[in-house]
Amino acid sequence: MAKGAIMKTFRAAAVQLRTGLDVAANVSAADGLIRRAAAEGANYVLTPEMTTLLDRQRKRLLAATYAEEEDPSLKHFRALAEQLGIYLHIGSMAIRLGDERVANRAFVIGPDGTVLARYDKIHMFDVDLGNGETYRESKLYRPGGSAVAVDLPWTRLGVTVCYDIRFPQLFRVLAAAGATTIAIPAAFTQTTGEAHWHVLLRARAIETGSYVIAAAQGGHHEDGRETYGHSLIVDPWGRVLAEAEREPAVISADIDPEMSLTTRQRIPTLANTRRFDPPEIGGPEVERVSMGAAG
Repeated sequence: MAKGAIMKTFRAAAVQLRTGLDVAANVSAADGLIRRAAAEGANYVLTPEMTTLLDRQRKRLLAATYAEEEDPSLKHFRALAEQLGIYLHIGSMAIRLGDERVANRAFVIGPDGTVLARYDKIHMFDVDLGNGETYRESKLYRPGGSAVAVDLPWTRLGVTVCYDIRFPQLFRVLAAAGATTIAIPAAFTQTTGEAHWHVLLRARAIETGSYVIAAAQGGHHEDGRETYGHSLIVDPWGRVLAEAEREPAVISADIDPEMSLTTRQRIPTLANTRRFDPPEIGGPEVERVSMGAAG
């Protein structure tokens, strides 16, 4: 597919989950909602970050994870995509690596069960929220180092995961590479979700002139965390097309990639991007870095 090539509209669905500690139960819950989305006409279905297991306890999580080629949940989802004849995007799963760490890895699966793209979450959420909540993703997860986009029949899809949403340069790189739709599976905390979720999603859509599809975790989880929910589908003008609340759910909307192209013509921020040097702070010894959308 040529850069920015478009074929037709399609129906996209976002599945909202409340993933717990039982992998089999989590896969079953996701399976049911994916089937519902397909039955309602979705051609593309996105699930949240950590679809198969949400657990902050390192030892327990490692005991429940597998290398990619051995993972039974991934095999299940590949077979499900083929059975339903859909493009199934597993927002992410914990995939065991060889150094007692895991990758927070997304999989885009084609309707023949083939894995079309993999993406390891780049940005790690290491933070003290000040209300007793502490997260140190980098202690367990190995970050990825490459942006990923994949061609579907209707659109070039940019792939991100959760905390990546706070790094707009990644989204501009994906849009500059021809992505007209960007997926953001997430497990946003209740605290940060209430404050920033809607604003960030709409901003990423507006800044890049892209559709944004965000599948979220929602509610109180068995490992003690509280997630915000509110899965969203946003159009390139920043309008919310569909939204969930906090319970497990399916939302869907029709996606017209042509609207992304016309929006980028009306507000050509990608085309008008210019490189520039940062301010000189601290004297001439400060390294000067060229900044830009693809920089």
